[in-house]
Amino acid sequence: MARKPVVKPRKIATQNRSRATVDSLIEATARILVKEGFDKASTNRIAEVSGVSVGSLYQYFPSKEALVAAVIERHQQEIMQTVRSELAQVLDQPVEEAMRKFVAVAVKAHRLQPQLHRVLAEQIPRVGKLEKLENFSRENFSLFRAYLEGVRDELGVEDLELASFVCVTTIEALTHNAVLHHSNTLTDDRMDALINEGARLVTGYLNG
Repeated sequence: MARKPVVKPRKIATQNRSRATVDSLIEATARILVKEGFDKASTNRIAEVSGVSVGSLYQYFPSKEALVAAVIERHQQEIMQTVRSELAQVLDQPVEEAMRKFVAVAVKAHRLQPQLHRVLAEQIPRVGKLEKLENFSRENFSLFRAYLEGVRDELGVEDLELASFVCVTTIEALTHNAVLHHSNTLTDDRMDALINEGARLVTGYLNG
């Protein structure tokens, strides 16, 4: 049975110099993943691209899987910052407008470094379970669930927990595939139309 890779860093950088070293390693890992793929992202290659010695790399990360996990976590943090800021006012909007905002924000989030996003989506199973990624998913779900709770009387669904799961999963699947796999054929006008259709889809479901 293959041993599960260690994905937690060895230590957390606290000084400016050490943080700069870690940043260089994470950025180099991201560049290699996009340009060369997971199999080429050896610790030696990451050290070479980052300009950091292999010995220094191992002071902070036990394996390349740990570095990929760090790239995933940083990317998810960037996405969540976008989601939080964009959805700050959504609680005050009617259902149809709110659903369009949720879909539009999902599209915007997936457009943050889409090539990296695509690679990371493929690599997540290879680096094992990531606690911070699960926290991100829970927070995203909670934002949607909180909105539904505020408009409960306007909805045609009873189980808000299930409704949140259905809607968030639908929006994520739709926008993920649109942005990462069909961006070449989706012009800005067609992407706007897709956002409208996605919003109509989940609004119709919520209205029963």
